Amino acid sequence: MKSCNPLTPTLFWYYYICPREVWFMARYIVPEQDDTNVALGRLIKEESYSREKKEIRVENMVIDVIKREKEELVVCEVKKSSKYLQSAKMQLLYYLYQLKQKGLIVKGELLFPKEKEKISVELTGKSEIEIKNAINKIQELVNKENPPILKKNTFCKRCAYRELCYA
Repeated sequence: MKSCNPLTPTLFWYYYICPREVWFMARYIVPEQDDTNVALGRLIKEESYSREKKEIRVENMVIDVIKREKEELVVCEVKKSSKYLQSAKMQLLYYLYQLKQKGLIVKGELLFPKEKEKISVELTGKSEIEIKNAINKIQELVNKENPPILKKNTFCKRCAYRELCYA
């Protein structure tokens, strides 16, 4: 069975944490929605940055926050923690890459409201190559017949898919 889910920024986020999760998501195998970490992430996004435009949909992307700084648009990704910084950065770079393909050159910011921190992210030639490589790798992964083998990592204990992996 091939995946029919198009590549999404969320798949980029999980690709850098757990490729197995990407495989499940691409097949619409939804994580436990009552999981406390899923609920906490949703609450932080809803309660933070109330003065900004939130949850802007562009095709298969849902941008958490868009704001204007001077004459530039800034696309923001809100995360509950900076613990998975590489994943968050790659997810945001995917937004920036996709928007560039549509003719929009924007800046990016990672926002961590609980930590009161923000990190600027810019699409460069190097990061664009990295995104293109990741697109190819993710497409290969989601088109495989079986999920990747389970590789335990620090994320597993809080993962909404843990019951599926450890059943």
